[in-house]
Amino acid sequence: MDELDLLTRLAVALAIGLLVGLERGWRLRDTPEGQRAAGLRTFAITGLLGGTAGLLTHSFDNLLFLGVTFLGFAAAFTAFHWLESREERRNSVTGVISGLLVFLLGAYATLGELRVAVAVAVAATLLLALRDPLHDWLRQLQWVEIRAVLILATMSFLALPVLPNRTIDPWGVLNPAEIWFLAIMIAAISFGGYVAVRLLGEKRGVIVAAMAGGLASSTATTLTLSRLARQQPKAGPLLAAGVLIAGMVMGLRVVLVAGLLNRALLMTLAMPALAALLVLGLASALLLLRDDQGNSVETDSPPLALSNPLELGTALKLALFIAIVLVGAELLRRFVGDAGLLIGAAASGIADVDAITIAMARLGQQQPDSLHLAAGAILLAVAVNTVAKSVMASSVGGGRLGIYVGGPSVLAVLAGGAAYWFL
Repeated sequence: MDELDLLTRLAVALAIGLLVGLERGWRLRDTPEGQRAAGLRTFAITGLLGGTAGLLTHSFDNLLFLGVTFLGFAAAFTAFHWLESREERRNSVTGVISGLLVFLLGAYATLGELRVAVAVAVAATLLLALRDPLHDWLRQLQWVEIRAVLILATMSFLALPVLPNRTIDPWGVLNPAEIWFLAIMIAAISFGGYVAVRLLGEKRGVIVAAMAGGLASSTATTLTLSRLARQQPKAGPLLAAGVLIAGMVMGLRVVLVAGLLNRALLMTLAMPALAALLVLGLASALLLLRDDQGNSVETDSPPLALSNPLELGTALKLALFIAIVLVGAELLRRFVGDAGLLIGAAASGIADVDAITIAMARLGQQQPDSLHLAAGAILLAVAVNTVAKSVMASSVGGGRLGIYVGGPSVLAVLAGGAAYWFL
């Protein structure tokens, strides 16, 4: 290492200490001076100490020096924190762990990859800064949700490696390991929406709940908001905007899933999706502006009835549905042709758009000449799903809600179709 490289690595070690020390010092800013075991300056010096120890280790070419230095620092740092905790009668090991981590990251910054050291420092600082939100989130977790995550994680890390990673059907489309992985991916994306509804739905109102619900299940969100519109007709514009926003999020989710599985599809889907989303976004904004009734307490807290997508039964049903759609799409393509594939996509879109999105993304990947057909099938499934939710809103929430939702939905479908046709 030349002199410039040495100084750069020491500067990164110092910056890591300053980053973590900034969070620690800000959190303890009200503590009188001299009564804190470690603050901004201490953590900055700790990072610099680790960096210096790393440089000396490199010079001596002896890792034992670094180990002995770390043990000495750990003993001194822990002792001061123990004295502080005994004086203040509080038990927390976070400060000690943070100091040890800063020392090690400072040493690694001079011995290893700078980007890795900085990334770990940023992640650690975020975890420290998000203490209160993380504790609030933990208090809201229910055992059934923890159990679902544990079961699915066990199934993923134990079952996924032993599942056959090859096709097992005569048509060459059913790969058990791939289907299970796809089911896990969709369930994980949906779980993000489920968690958001649990955390934000009852606190931030219809709009946030609709956005999170669209990520988890736009159909369930539409049904819930439509029932609420039947009970509170004056809140129709607000609830219709929520339905449209859930549809927007569903469209974004489809593009995300398709893009993750087949990047080439992203360019084909981008313009039609953007055209449809602009229509839905403009319509929802106009409905929100029209809603001047002063929302009641009930509309501020829509109880979205979403099932946990990480329940083992839900994941197995999703995997089975993906398998059925994959086989059905392949059989339609072989024996009926492109028209049959589009009909199958439309039929699948009535119930779910994720499975047909996966099937078409794979088709476009395996047969690049079918890319536009795959994109058309995905857009058709989304269009049918959008229209089906408009019918649901009308039948459950009443004719007025049906007009609020159905009009923009049809315009969005036409805009997306026009954009696809021009492309």
